[in-house]
Amino acid sequence: MANTIEDVMRLEKEFKACHKILTAIGDETRQHLICVMLKSECGGHRVIDIAEHTNLSRPAVSHHMQVLKDAGIVKSRKEGTYIYYYLDPEASQIDALLTLFSDVREFIKYVPDRSGDND
Repeated sequence: MANTIEDVMRLEKEFKACHKILTAIGDETRQHLICVMLKSECGGHRVIDIAEHTNLSRPAVSHHMQVLKDAGIVKSRKEGTYIYYYLDPEASQIDALLTLFSDVREFIKYVPDRSGDND
């Protein structure tokens, strides 16, 4: 069964909906920050604490944490003058990403083989 125009349009919408999370996790620094957060307590992390585990300045960590927050991977809470960042256990954007990857895998099944006989 071939992919229909409607299927391709749906896939395009899924890509657009996942743009922020794809951008966020596509950056090696943000990947590292996620891993730093996964390795330590889940109560939350201040930017200064995260910066101590990286080669990044506090402003750089703040920027990357904001990108992760905008992408729906990280949340924050304020306690007094401190802001704590933590991984979002719901992370619905990750579910959208999983759906996108599943759909891409399904679409690829119906793409004609164009590799030719010149292997």
